[in-house]
Amino acid sequence: MSNSPTERPVSPLLKFLLEIGPLAVFFLTFSYGERLLANPGVAEIFGTLIGPAALQGESAPVLLATTTFMVAIAVTLSVSWWMTRALPRMAVVTAFVVAIFGGLTLWLQDDTFIKMKPTIVNVIFALILWVGLLQGRSYLRYLMGESMPLTDRGWLLFTRNWALFFLFCAIANELVWRTQTTEFWVSFKTFFYLPITILFVAAHIPFLQRHSSETPAE
Repeated sequence: MSNSPTERPVSPLLKFLLEIGPLAVFFLTFSYGERLLANPGVAEIFGTLIGPAALQGESAPVLLATTTFMVAIAVTLSVSWWMTRALPRMAVVTAFVVAIFGGLTLWLQDDTFIKMKPTIVNVIFALILWVGLLQGRSYLRYLMGESMPLTDRGWLLFTRNWALFFLFCAIANELVWRTQTTEFWVSFKTFFYLPITILFVAAHIPFLQRHSSETPAE
């Protein structure tokens, strides 16, 4: 996967675009969903894929966005593999959950499942990290150890903080989709996670310096 000896380097900008691309596709498709579905060609293709009943009702833009979201994730994973000969573990887990909950969303034509997807993904990541911590291990160390030289205690604390962060994101998603409109949830999903993640990482810069295993000369 991501630590394969045959992995090819990829530019940070391209990596960022591959990660943010499916989310941008989801947001744009939902935002222009009604206009897209007004196009006979789009409506025919969409109706053929998941049934003409999906074209009716307020959930149609979400169902269309879910369809394009699933396709976009499959495309980005294919491009990532083609360019690097490796797949990030977290991206694979996310794609698996999206396939399940996106499939349920389209099959049952109920947007509840796609709204629950961020909750499930974040809970899975948090549980994986907590299982490692209970064993005295940092699974993040296996993913990032070469690029971030930290002490043993530093890795455990850093992993704990990420586990708590994933739980925070899961709870936030649950509160928003259960109490707010679909339009608000889509904007929240698109514009909340990236900025809050950047702030979370930036807040850890002093922590990483404090727990670095390298000497000042190194």
